[in-house]
Amino acid sequence: MEREITGFHRDANADWVAELVCGHGQHVRHDPPFRERPWVTSPGGRATRLGKTLPCALCDRRVLPEGFAPYRRTPVFDETTLPGALQSAHTTKTGVWALIHVERGEIGYHVGGEAPEDEVLRPGAPGVVPATVEHHLVLRGPMACWVEFWRAPDRSVERARME
Repeated sequence: MEREITGFHRDANADWVAELVCGHGQHVRHDPPFRERPWVTSPGGRATRLGKTLPCALCDRRVLPEGFAPYRRTPVFDETTLPGALQSAHTTKTGVWALIHVERGEIGYHVGGEAPEDEVLRPGAPGVVPATVEHHLVLRGPMACWVEFWRAPDRSVERARME
């Protein structure tokens, strides 16, 4: 899926990495004749790419970004207490992923986007919610579930050190 560029940092080899809204990073090297990206070589050039998109295969596969950590969770909901907001289309914030844990029963999980997907979540296999991707839950009968939120590490110190 296409994800917006929110910033840049250098990796351990001093190569530029685009920071995506999802929390994943993608190398954006200027390596002629294979890759023509002269814009990456200057601060002004990189600034022109903020808000532009790159395809993120890791989001397509719903891979939680490396280094993310849980920071909050909801109470356990059942079929009578599941908030309406979770049953309506909504997204997480920039840089925030979620895991939907089912303790008993099952619940429908609809992930929007370019190719909407429907799945059924059951105990033992949490539903993964990529950052900023529209989704909602669908009641399918008696169930119990809770949501755990994960966020990106603070990279501002690393970014300042590498520029």
